[in-house]
Amino acid sequence: MSSSTATLRAVIVDPEAPGSLRFADVPEPTPGPGEALIEVRHASMNYGEVRWAAHQPPGSVMGYDAAGVVLRAAADGSGPAAGARVVAFGPGAWSERAAFASDSLAKLPDTVDLADAAALPLVGITALRTLRAAGSVLGKRVLITGASGGVGRMAVQLARRAGAYVIASVGSPARGEGLKGLGADEVVVGLEPVEQPVDVVLENVGGPQLVAAWNLLKPGGNLQSIGWAAHDQPAVFPPNGIFSLGPAKSLHSFADPSHPGPDLAALAGLVARGELSPEIGWRGSWERVAEAADALLGRRVPGKAVLDIGLSTGPDASAKPVPTTATTA
Repeated sequence: MSSSTATLRAVIVDPEAPGSLRFADVPEPTPGPGEALIEVRHASMNYGEVRWAAHQPPGSVMGYDAAGVVLRAAADGSGPAAGARVVAFGPGAWSERAAFASDSLAKLPDTVDLADAAALPLVGITALRTLRAAGSVLGKRVLITGASGGVGRMAVQLARRAGAYVIASVGSPARGEGLKGLGADEVVVGLEPVEQPVDVVLENVGGPQLVAAWNLLKPGGNLQSIGWAAHDQPAVFPPNGIFSLGPAKSLHSFADPSHPGPDLAALAGLVARGELSPEIGWRGSWERVAEAADALLGRRVPGKAVLDIGLSTGPDASAKPVPTTATTA
């Protein structure tokens, strides 16, 4: 009998490979006491993880967003039981099997497709938690920059559901398509068309646009700095540029996806009730991971890109048609 360690297929970091990504056989993860082993059926890709792949440790398994089935429940009795359909957040998601902490898992309602669920974790947690940090937005003007991306499309829906007047800022008219249908009251290109002050900003662009968004903020308002799609462009405030009469304006950073299980369950519940759309702009076999990464980096994907892992069968394997090319926004 062979005593060799079981292996599985995964997408790993390789600085020498195109896009710093390639397939490799890696050891099957050994879950800790509070971790479950998941058969990953679908995984989603985030712009940031693709952009910064070359800066990750060589050989590390890529990805954070996954959905699949519990193969082995956590040994300490926490989390979903074996056989449960789950959505998960944690490192090593672009793999046939992955280990996730119990508090990073949520059992899915039967009506939620696994591919849809895979599009939820990072963008959904980010949009939900930044809106929560902003406080009540009922009746307030909420500006969302970079609104055509994964976080932006989630934030538009959640802000509208919370009773906000939603202004969605995008980089081009084409990027704004579909946002009014998700709940945006206004869709603008850039920030120049925004003439009235806003109460809250969810800022995904960074650089000069962060400064411009700050200047649109009312006294007492808050800006949640989420992403930096402006790459290496700095946000330069002029002398006294943050001074404001009246109640203090505030700028907050966000980078806290810890213990996401309850929020993943809440997001999945909204999807099950038809109150939230995962907004998948590209879906295909993970054999096309390089194509999907290129589409994300080229800003040709509205929303999320979802990878179908392996040769999964069953009701979730072909729930949506796989596009032959990346969706152009």
